[in-house]
Amino acid sequence: MKCPKCPSPQCYTVEKTCPNCGEKTEEHRIVSFVDAPGHETLMATMLSGAAIMDGAVLVIAANEDCPQPQTKEHLMALDIIGIKNIVIVQNKIDLVSKERLIENYHQIKEFVKGTVAENAPIIPISAQQNINIDILIDALETVIPTPVHKVDKPASMLIARSFDINKPGASIDEMRGGVIGGTLTEGVLHPGDELEIRPGIKVTTEGVTRWVPILTTISSIFAGTAKVEEATPGGLLAVGTYLDPTLTKGDSLTGQIAGVPGTLPETRHQFVMELHLLERVVGVTREEKINEIKTSEPLMLNIGTATTVGVVTSARKNEAQVALKRPISAAIGSMVAISRRIDSRWRLIGVGVIKS
Repeated sequence: MKCPKCPSPQCYTVEKTCPNCGEKTEEHRIVSFVDAPGHETLMATMLSGAAIMDGAVLVIAANEDCPQPQTKEHLMALDIIGIKNIVIVQNKIDLVSKERLIENYHQIKEFVKGTVAENAPIIPISAQQNINIDILIDALETVIPTPVHKVDKPASMLIARSFDINKPGASIDEMRGGVIGGTLTEGVLHPGDELEIRPGIKVTTEGVTRWVPILTTISSIFAGTAKVEEATPGGLLAVGTYLDPTLTKGDSLTGQIAGVPGTLPETRHQFVMELHLLERVVGVTREEKINEIKTSEPLMLNIGTATTVGVVTSARKNEAQVALKRPISAAIGSMVAISRRIDSRWRLIGVGVIKS
């Protein structure tokens, strides 16, 4: 929200009434946030979330030493995934002294030196006490502008969630189709449009297993709590369909792609990728040198919102072929975040680019 009377940055707020002058504020911009957990065991969630971001807010606690292991791993993930629009938030400033706050600031500056976030603004705030929120919004406006999206291309949507919205015991007349949630990367969607979802569902016939794309029709579209008649790229969407809700319950379609039938990337059970490995493992107390990828090694792979395990069937110095435990729909040139099992955790070790 933006106050029409107050100057920047005091004009920015999330309230309907300006906290400075009491003027009624105007809707300025709608922003969707993807909460990427900091806990090391949820790194796959963070990588999946990063795939649908236009920018990132890196939150660092002022009452802790910087960097924490997971903070290093998250920054490295943003770097290799290619997210350059970053705002650093120094939170919990109400819990520390001025001297400690300045010390923490210098720790942050040293931490981001030489990284994609080297020139990112560092905004000190207290979310609990509502301090400097206007300055933070001003920084988001400056650093993470609304990108220009391709609305003239066939619609393509990365699915980050899927669910059944029906209550237990609902009658047949009350039943509603399954819902998919995610972000539209290009194109436009309307209620009534046909959708194809890939890879789709697993079907086994006479001992032979294959993945069959799903075809459905859009029944409704919601952006936040608002029902809309047209969806364009940017922000998070909930798309109602006429699918049997058992197909969407429990995030069962997460990681798949929805779009105009006949235009989606092919379903891949294996692929060859060009490798770009990091020098050292990040996110652990003792940083180790990353060894080359070996044949028969299992890797966790994140492509878009999809997370799958791939077993290396062939490995060379800068290239590897992997067979996937669960297929994905991805085009040539798609980026793959690569993680390896280290000390009982999946650790980010590099990025790949699909070649074939």
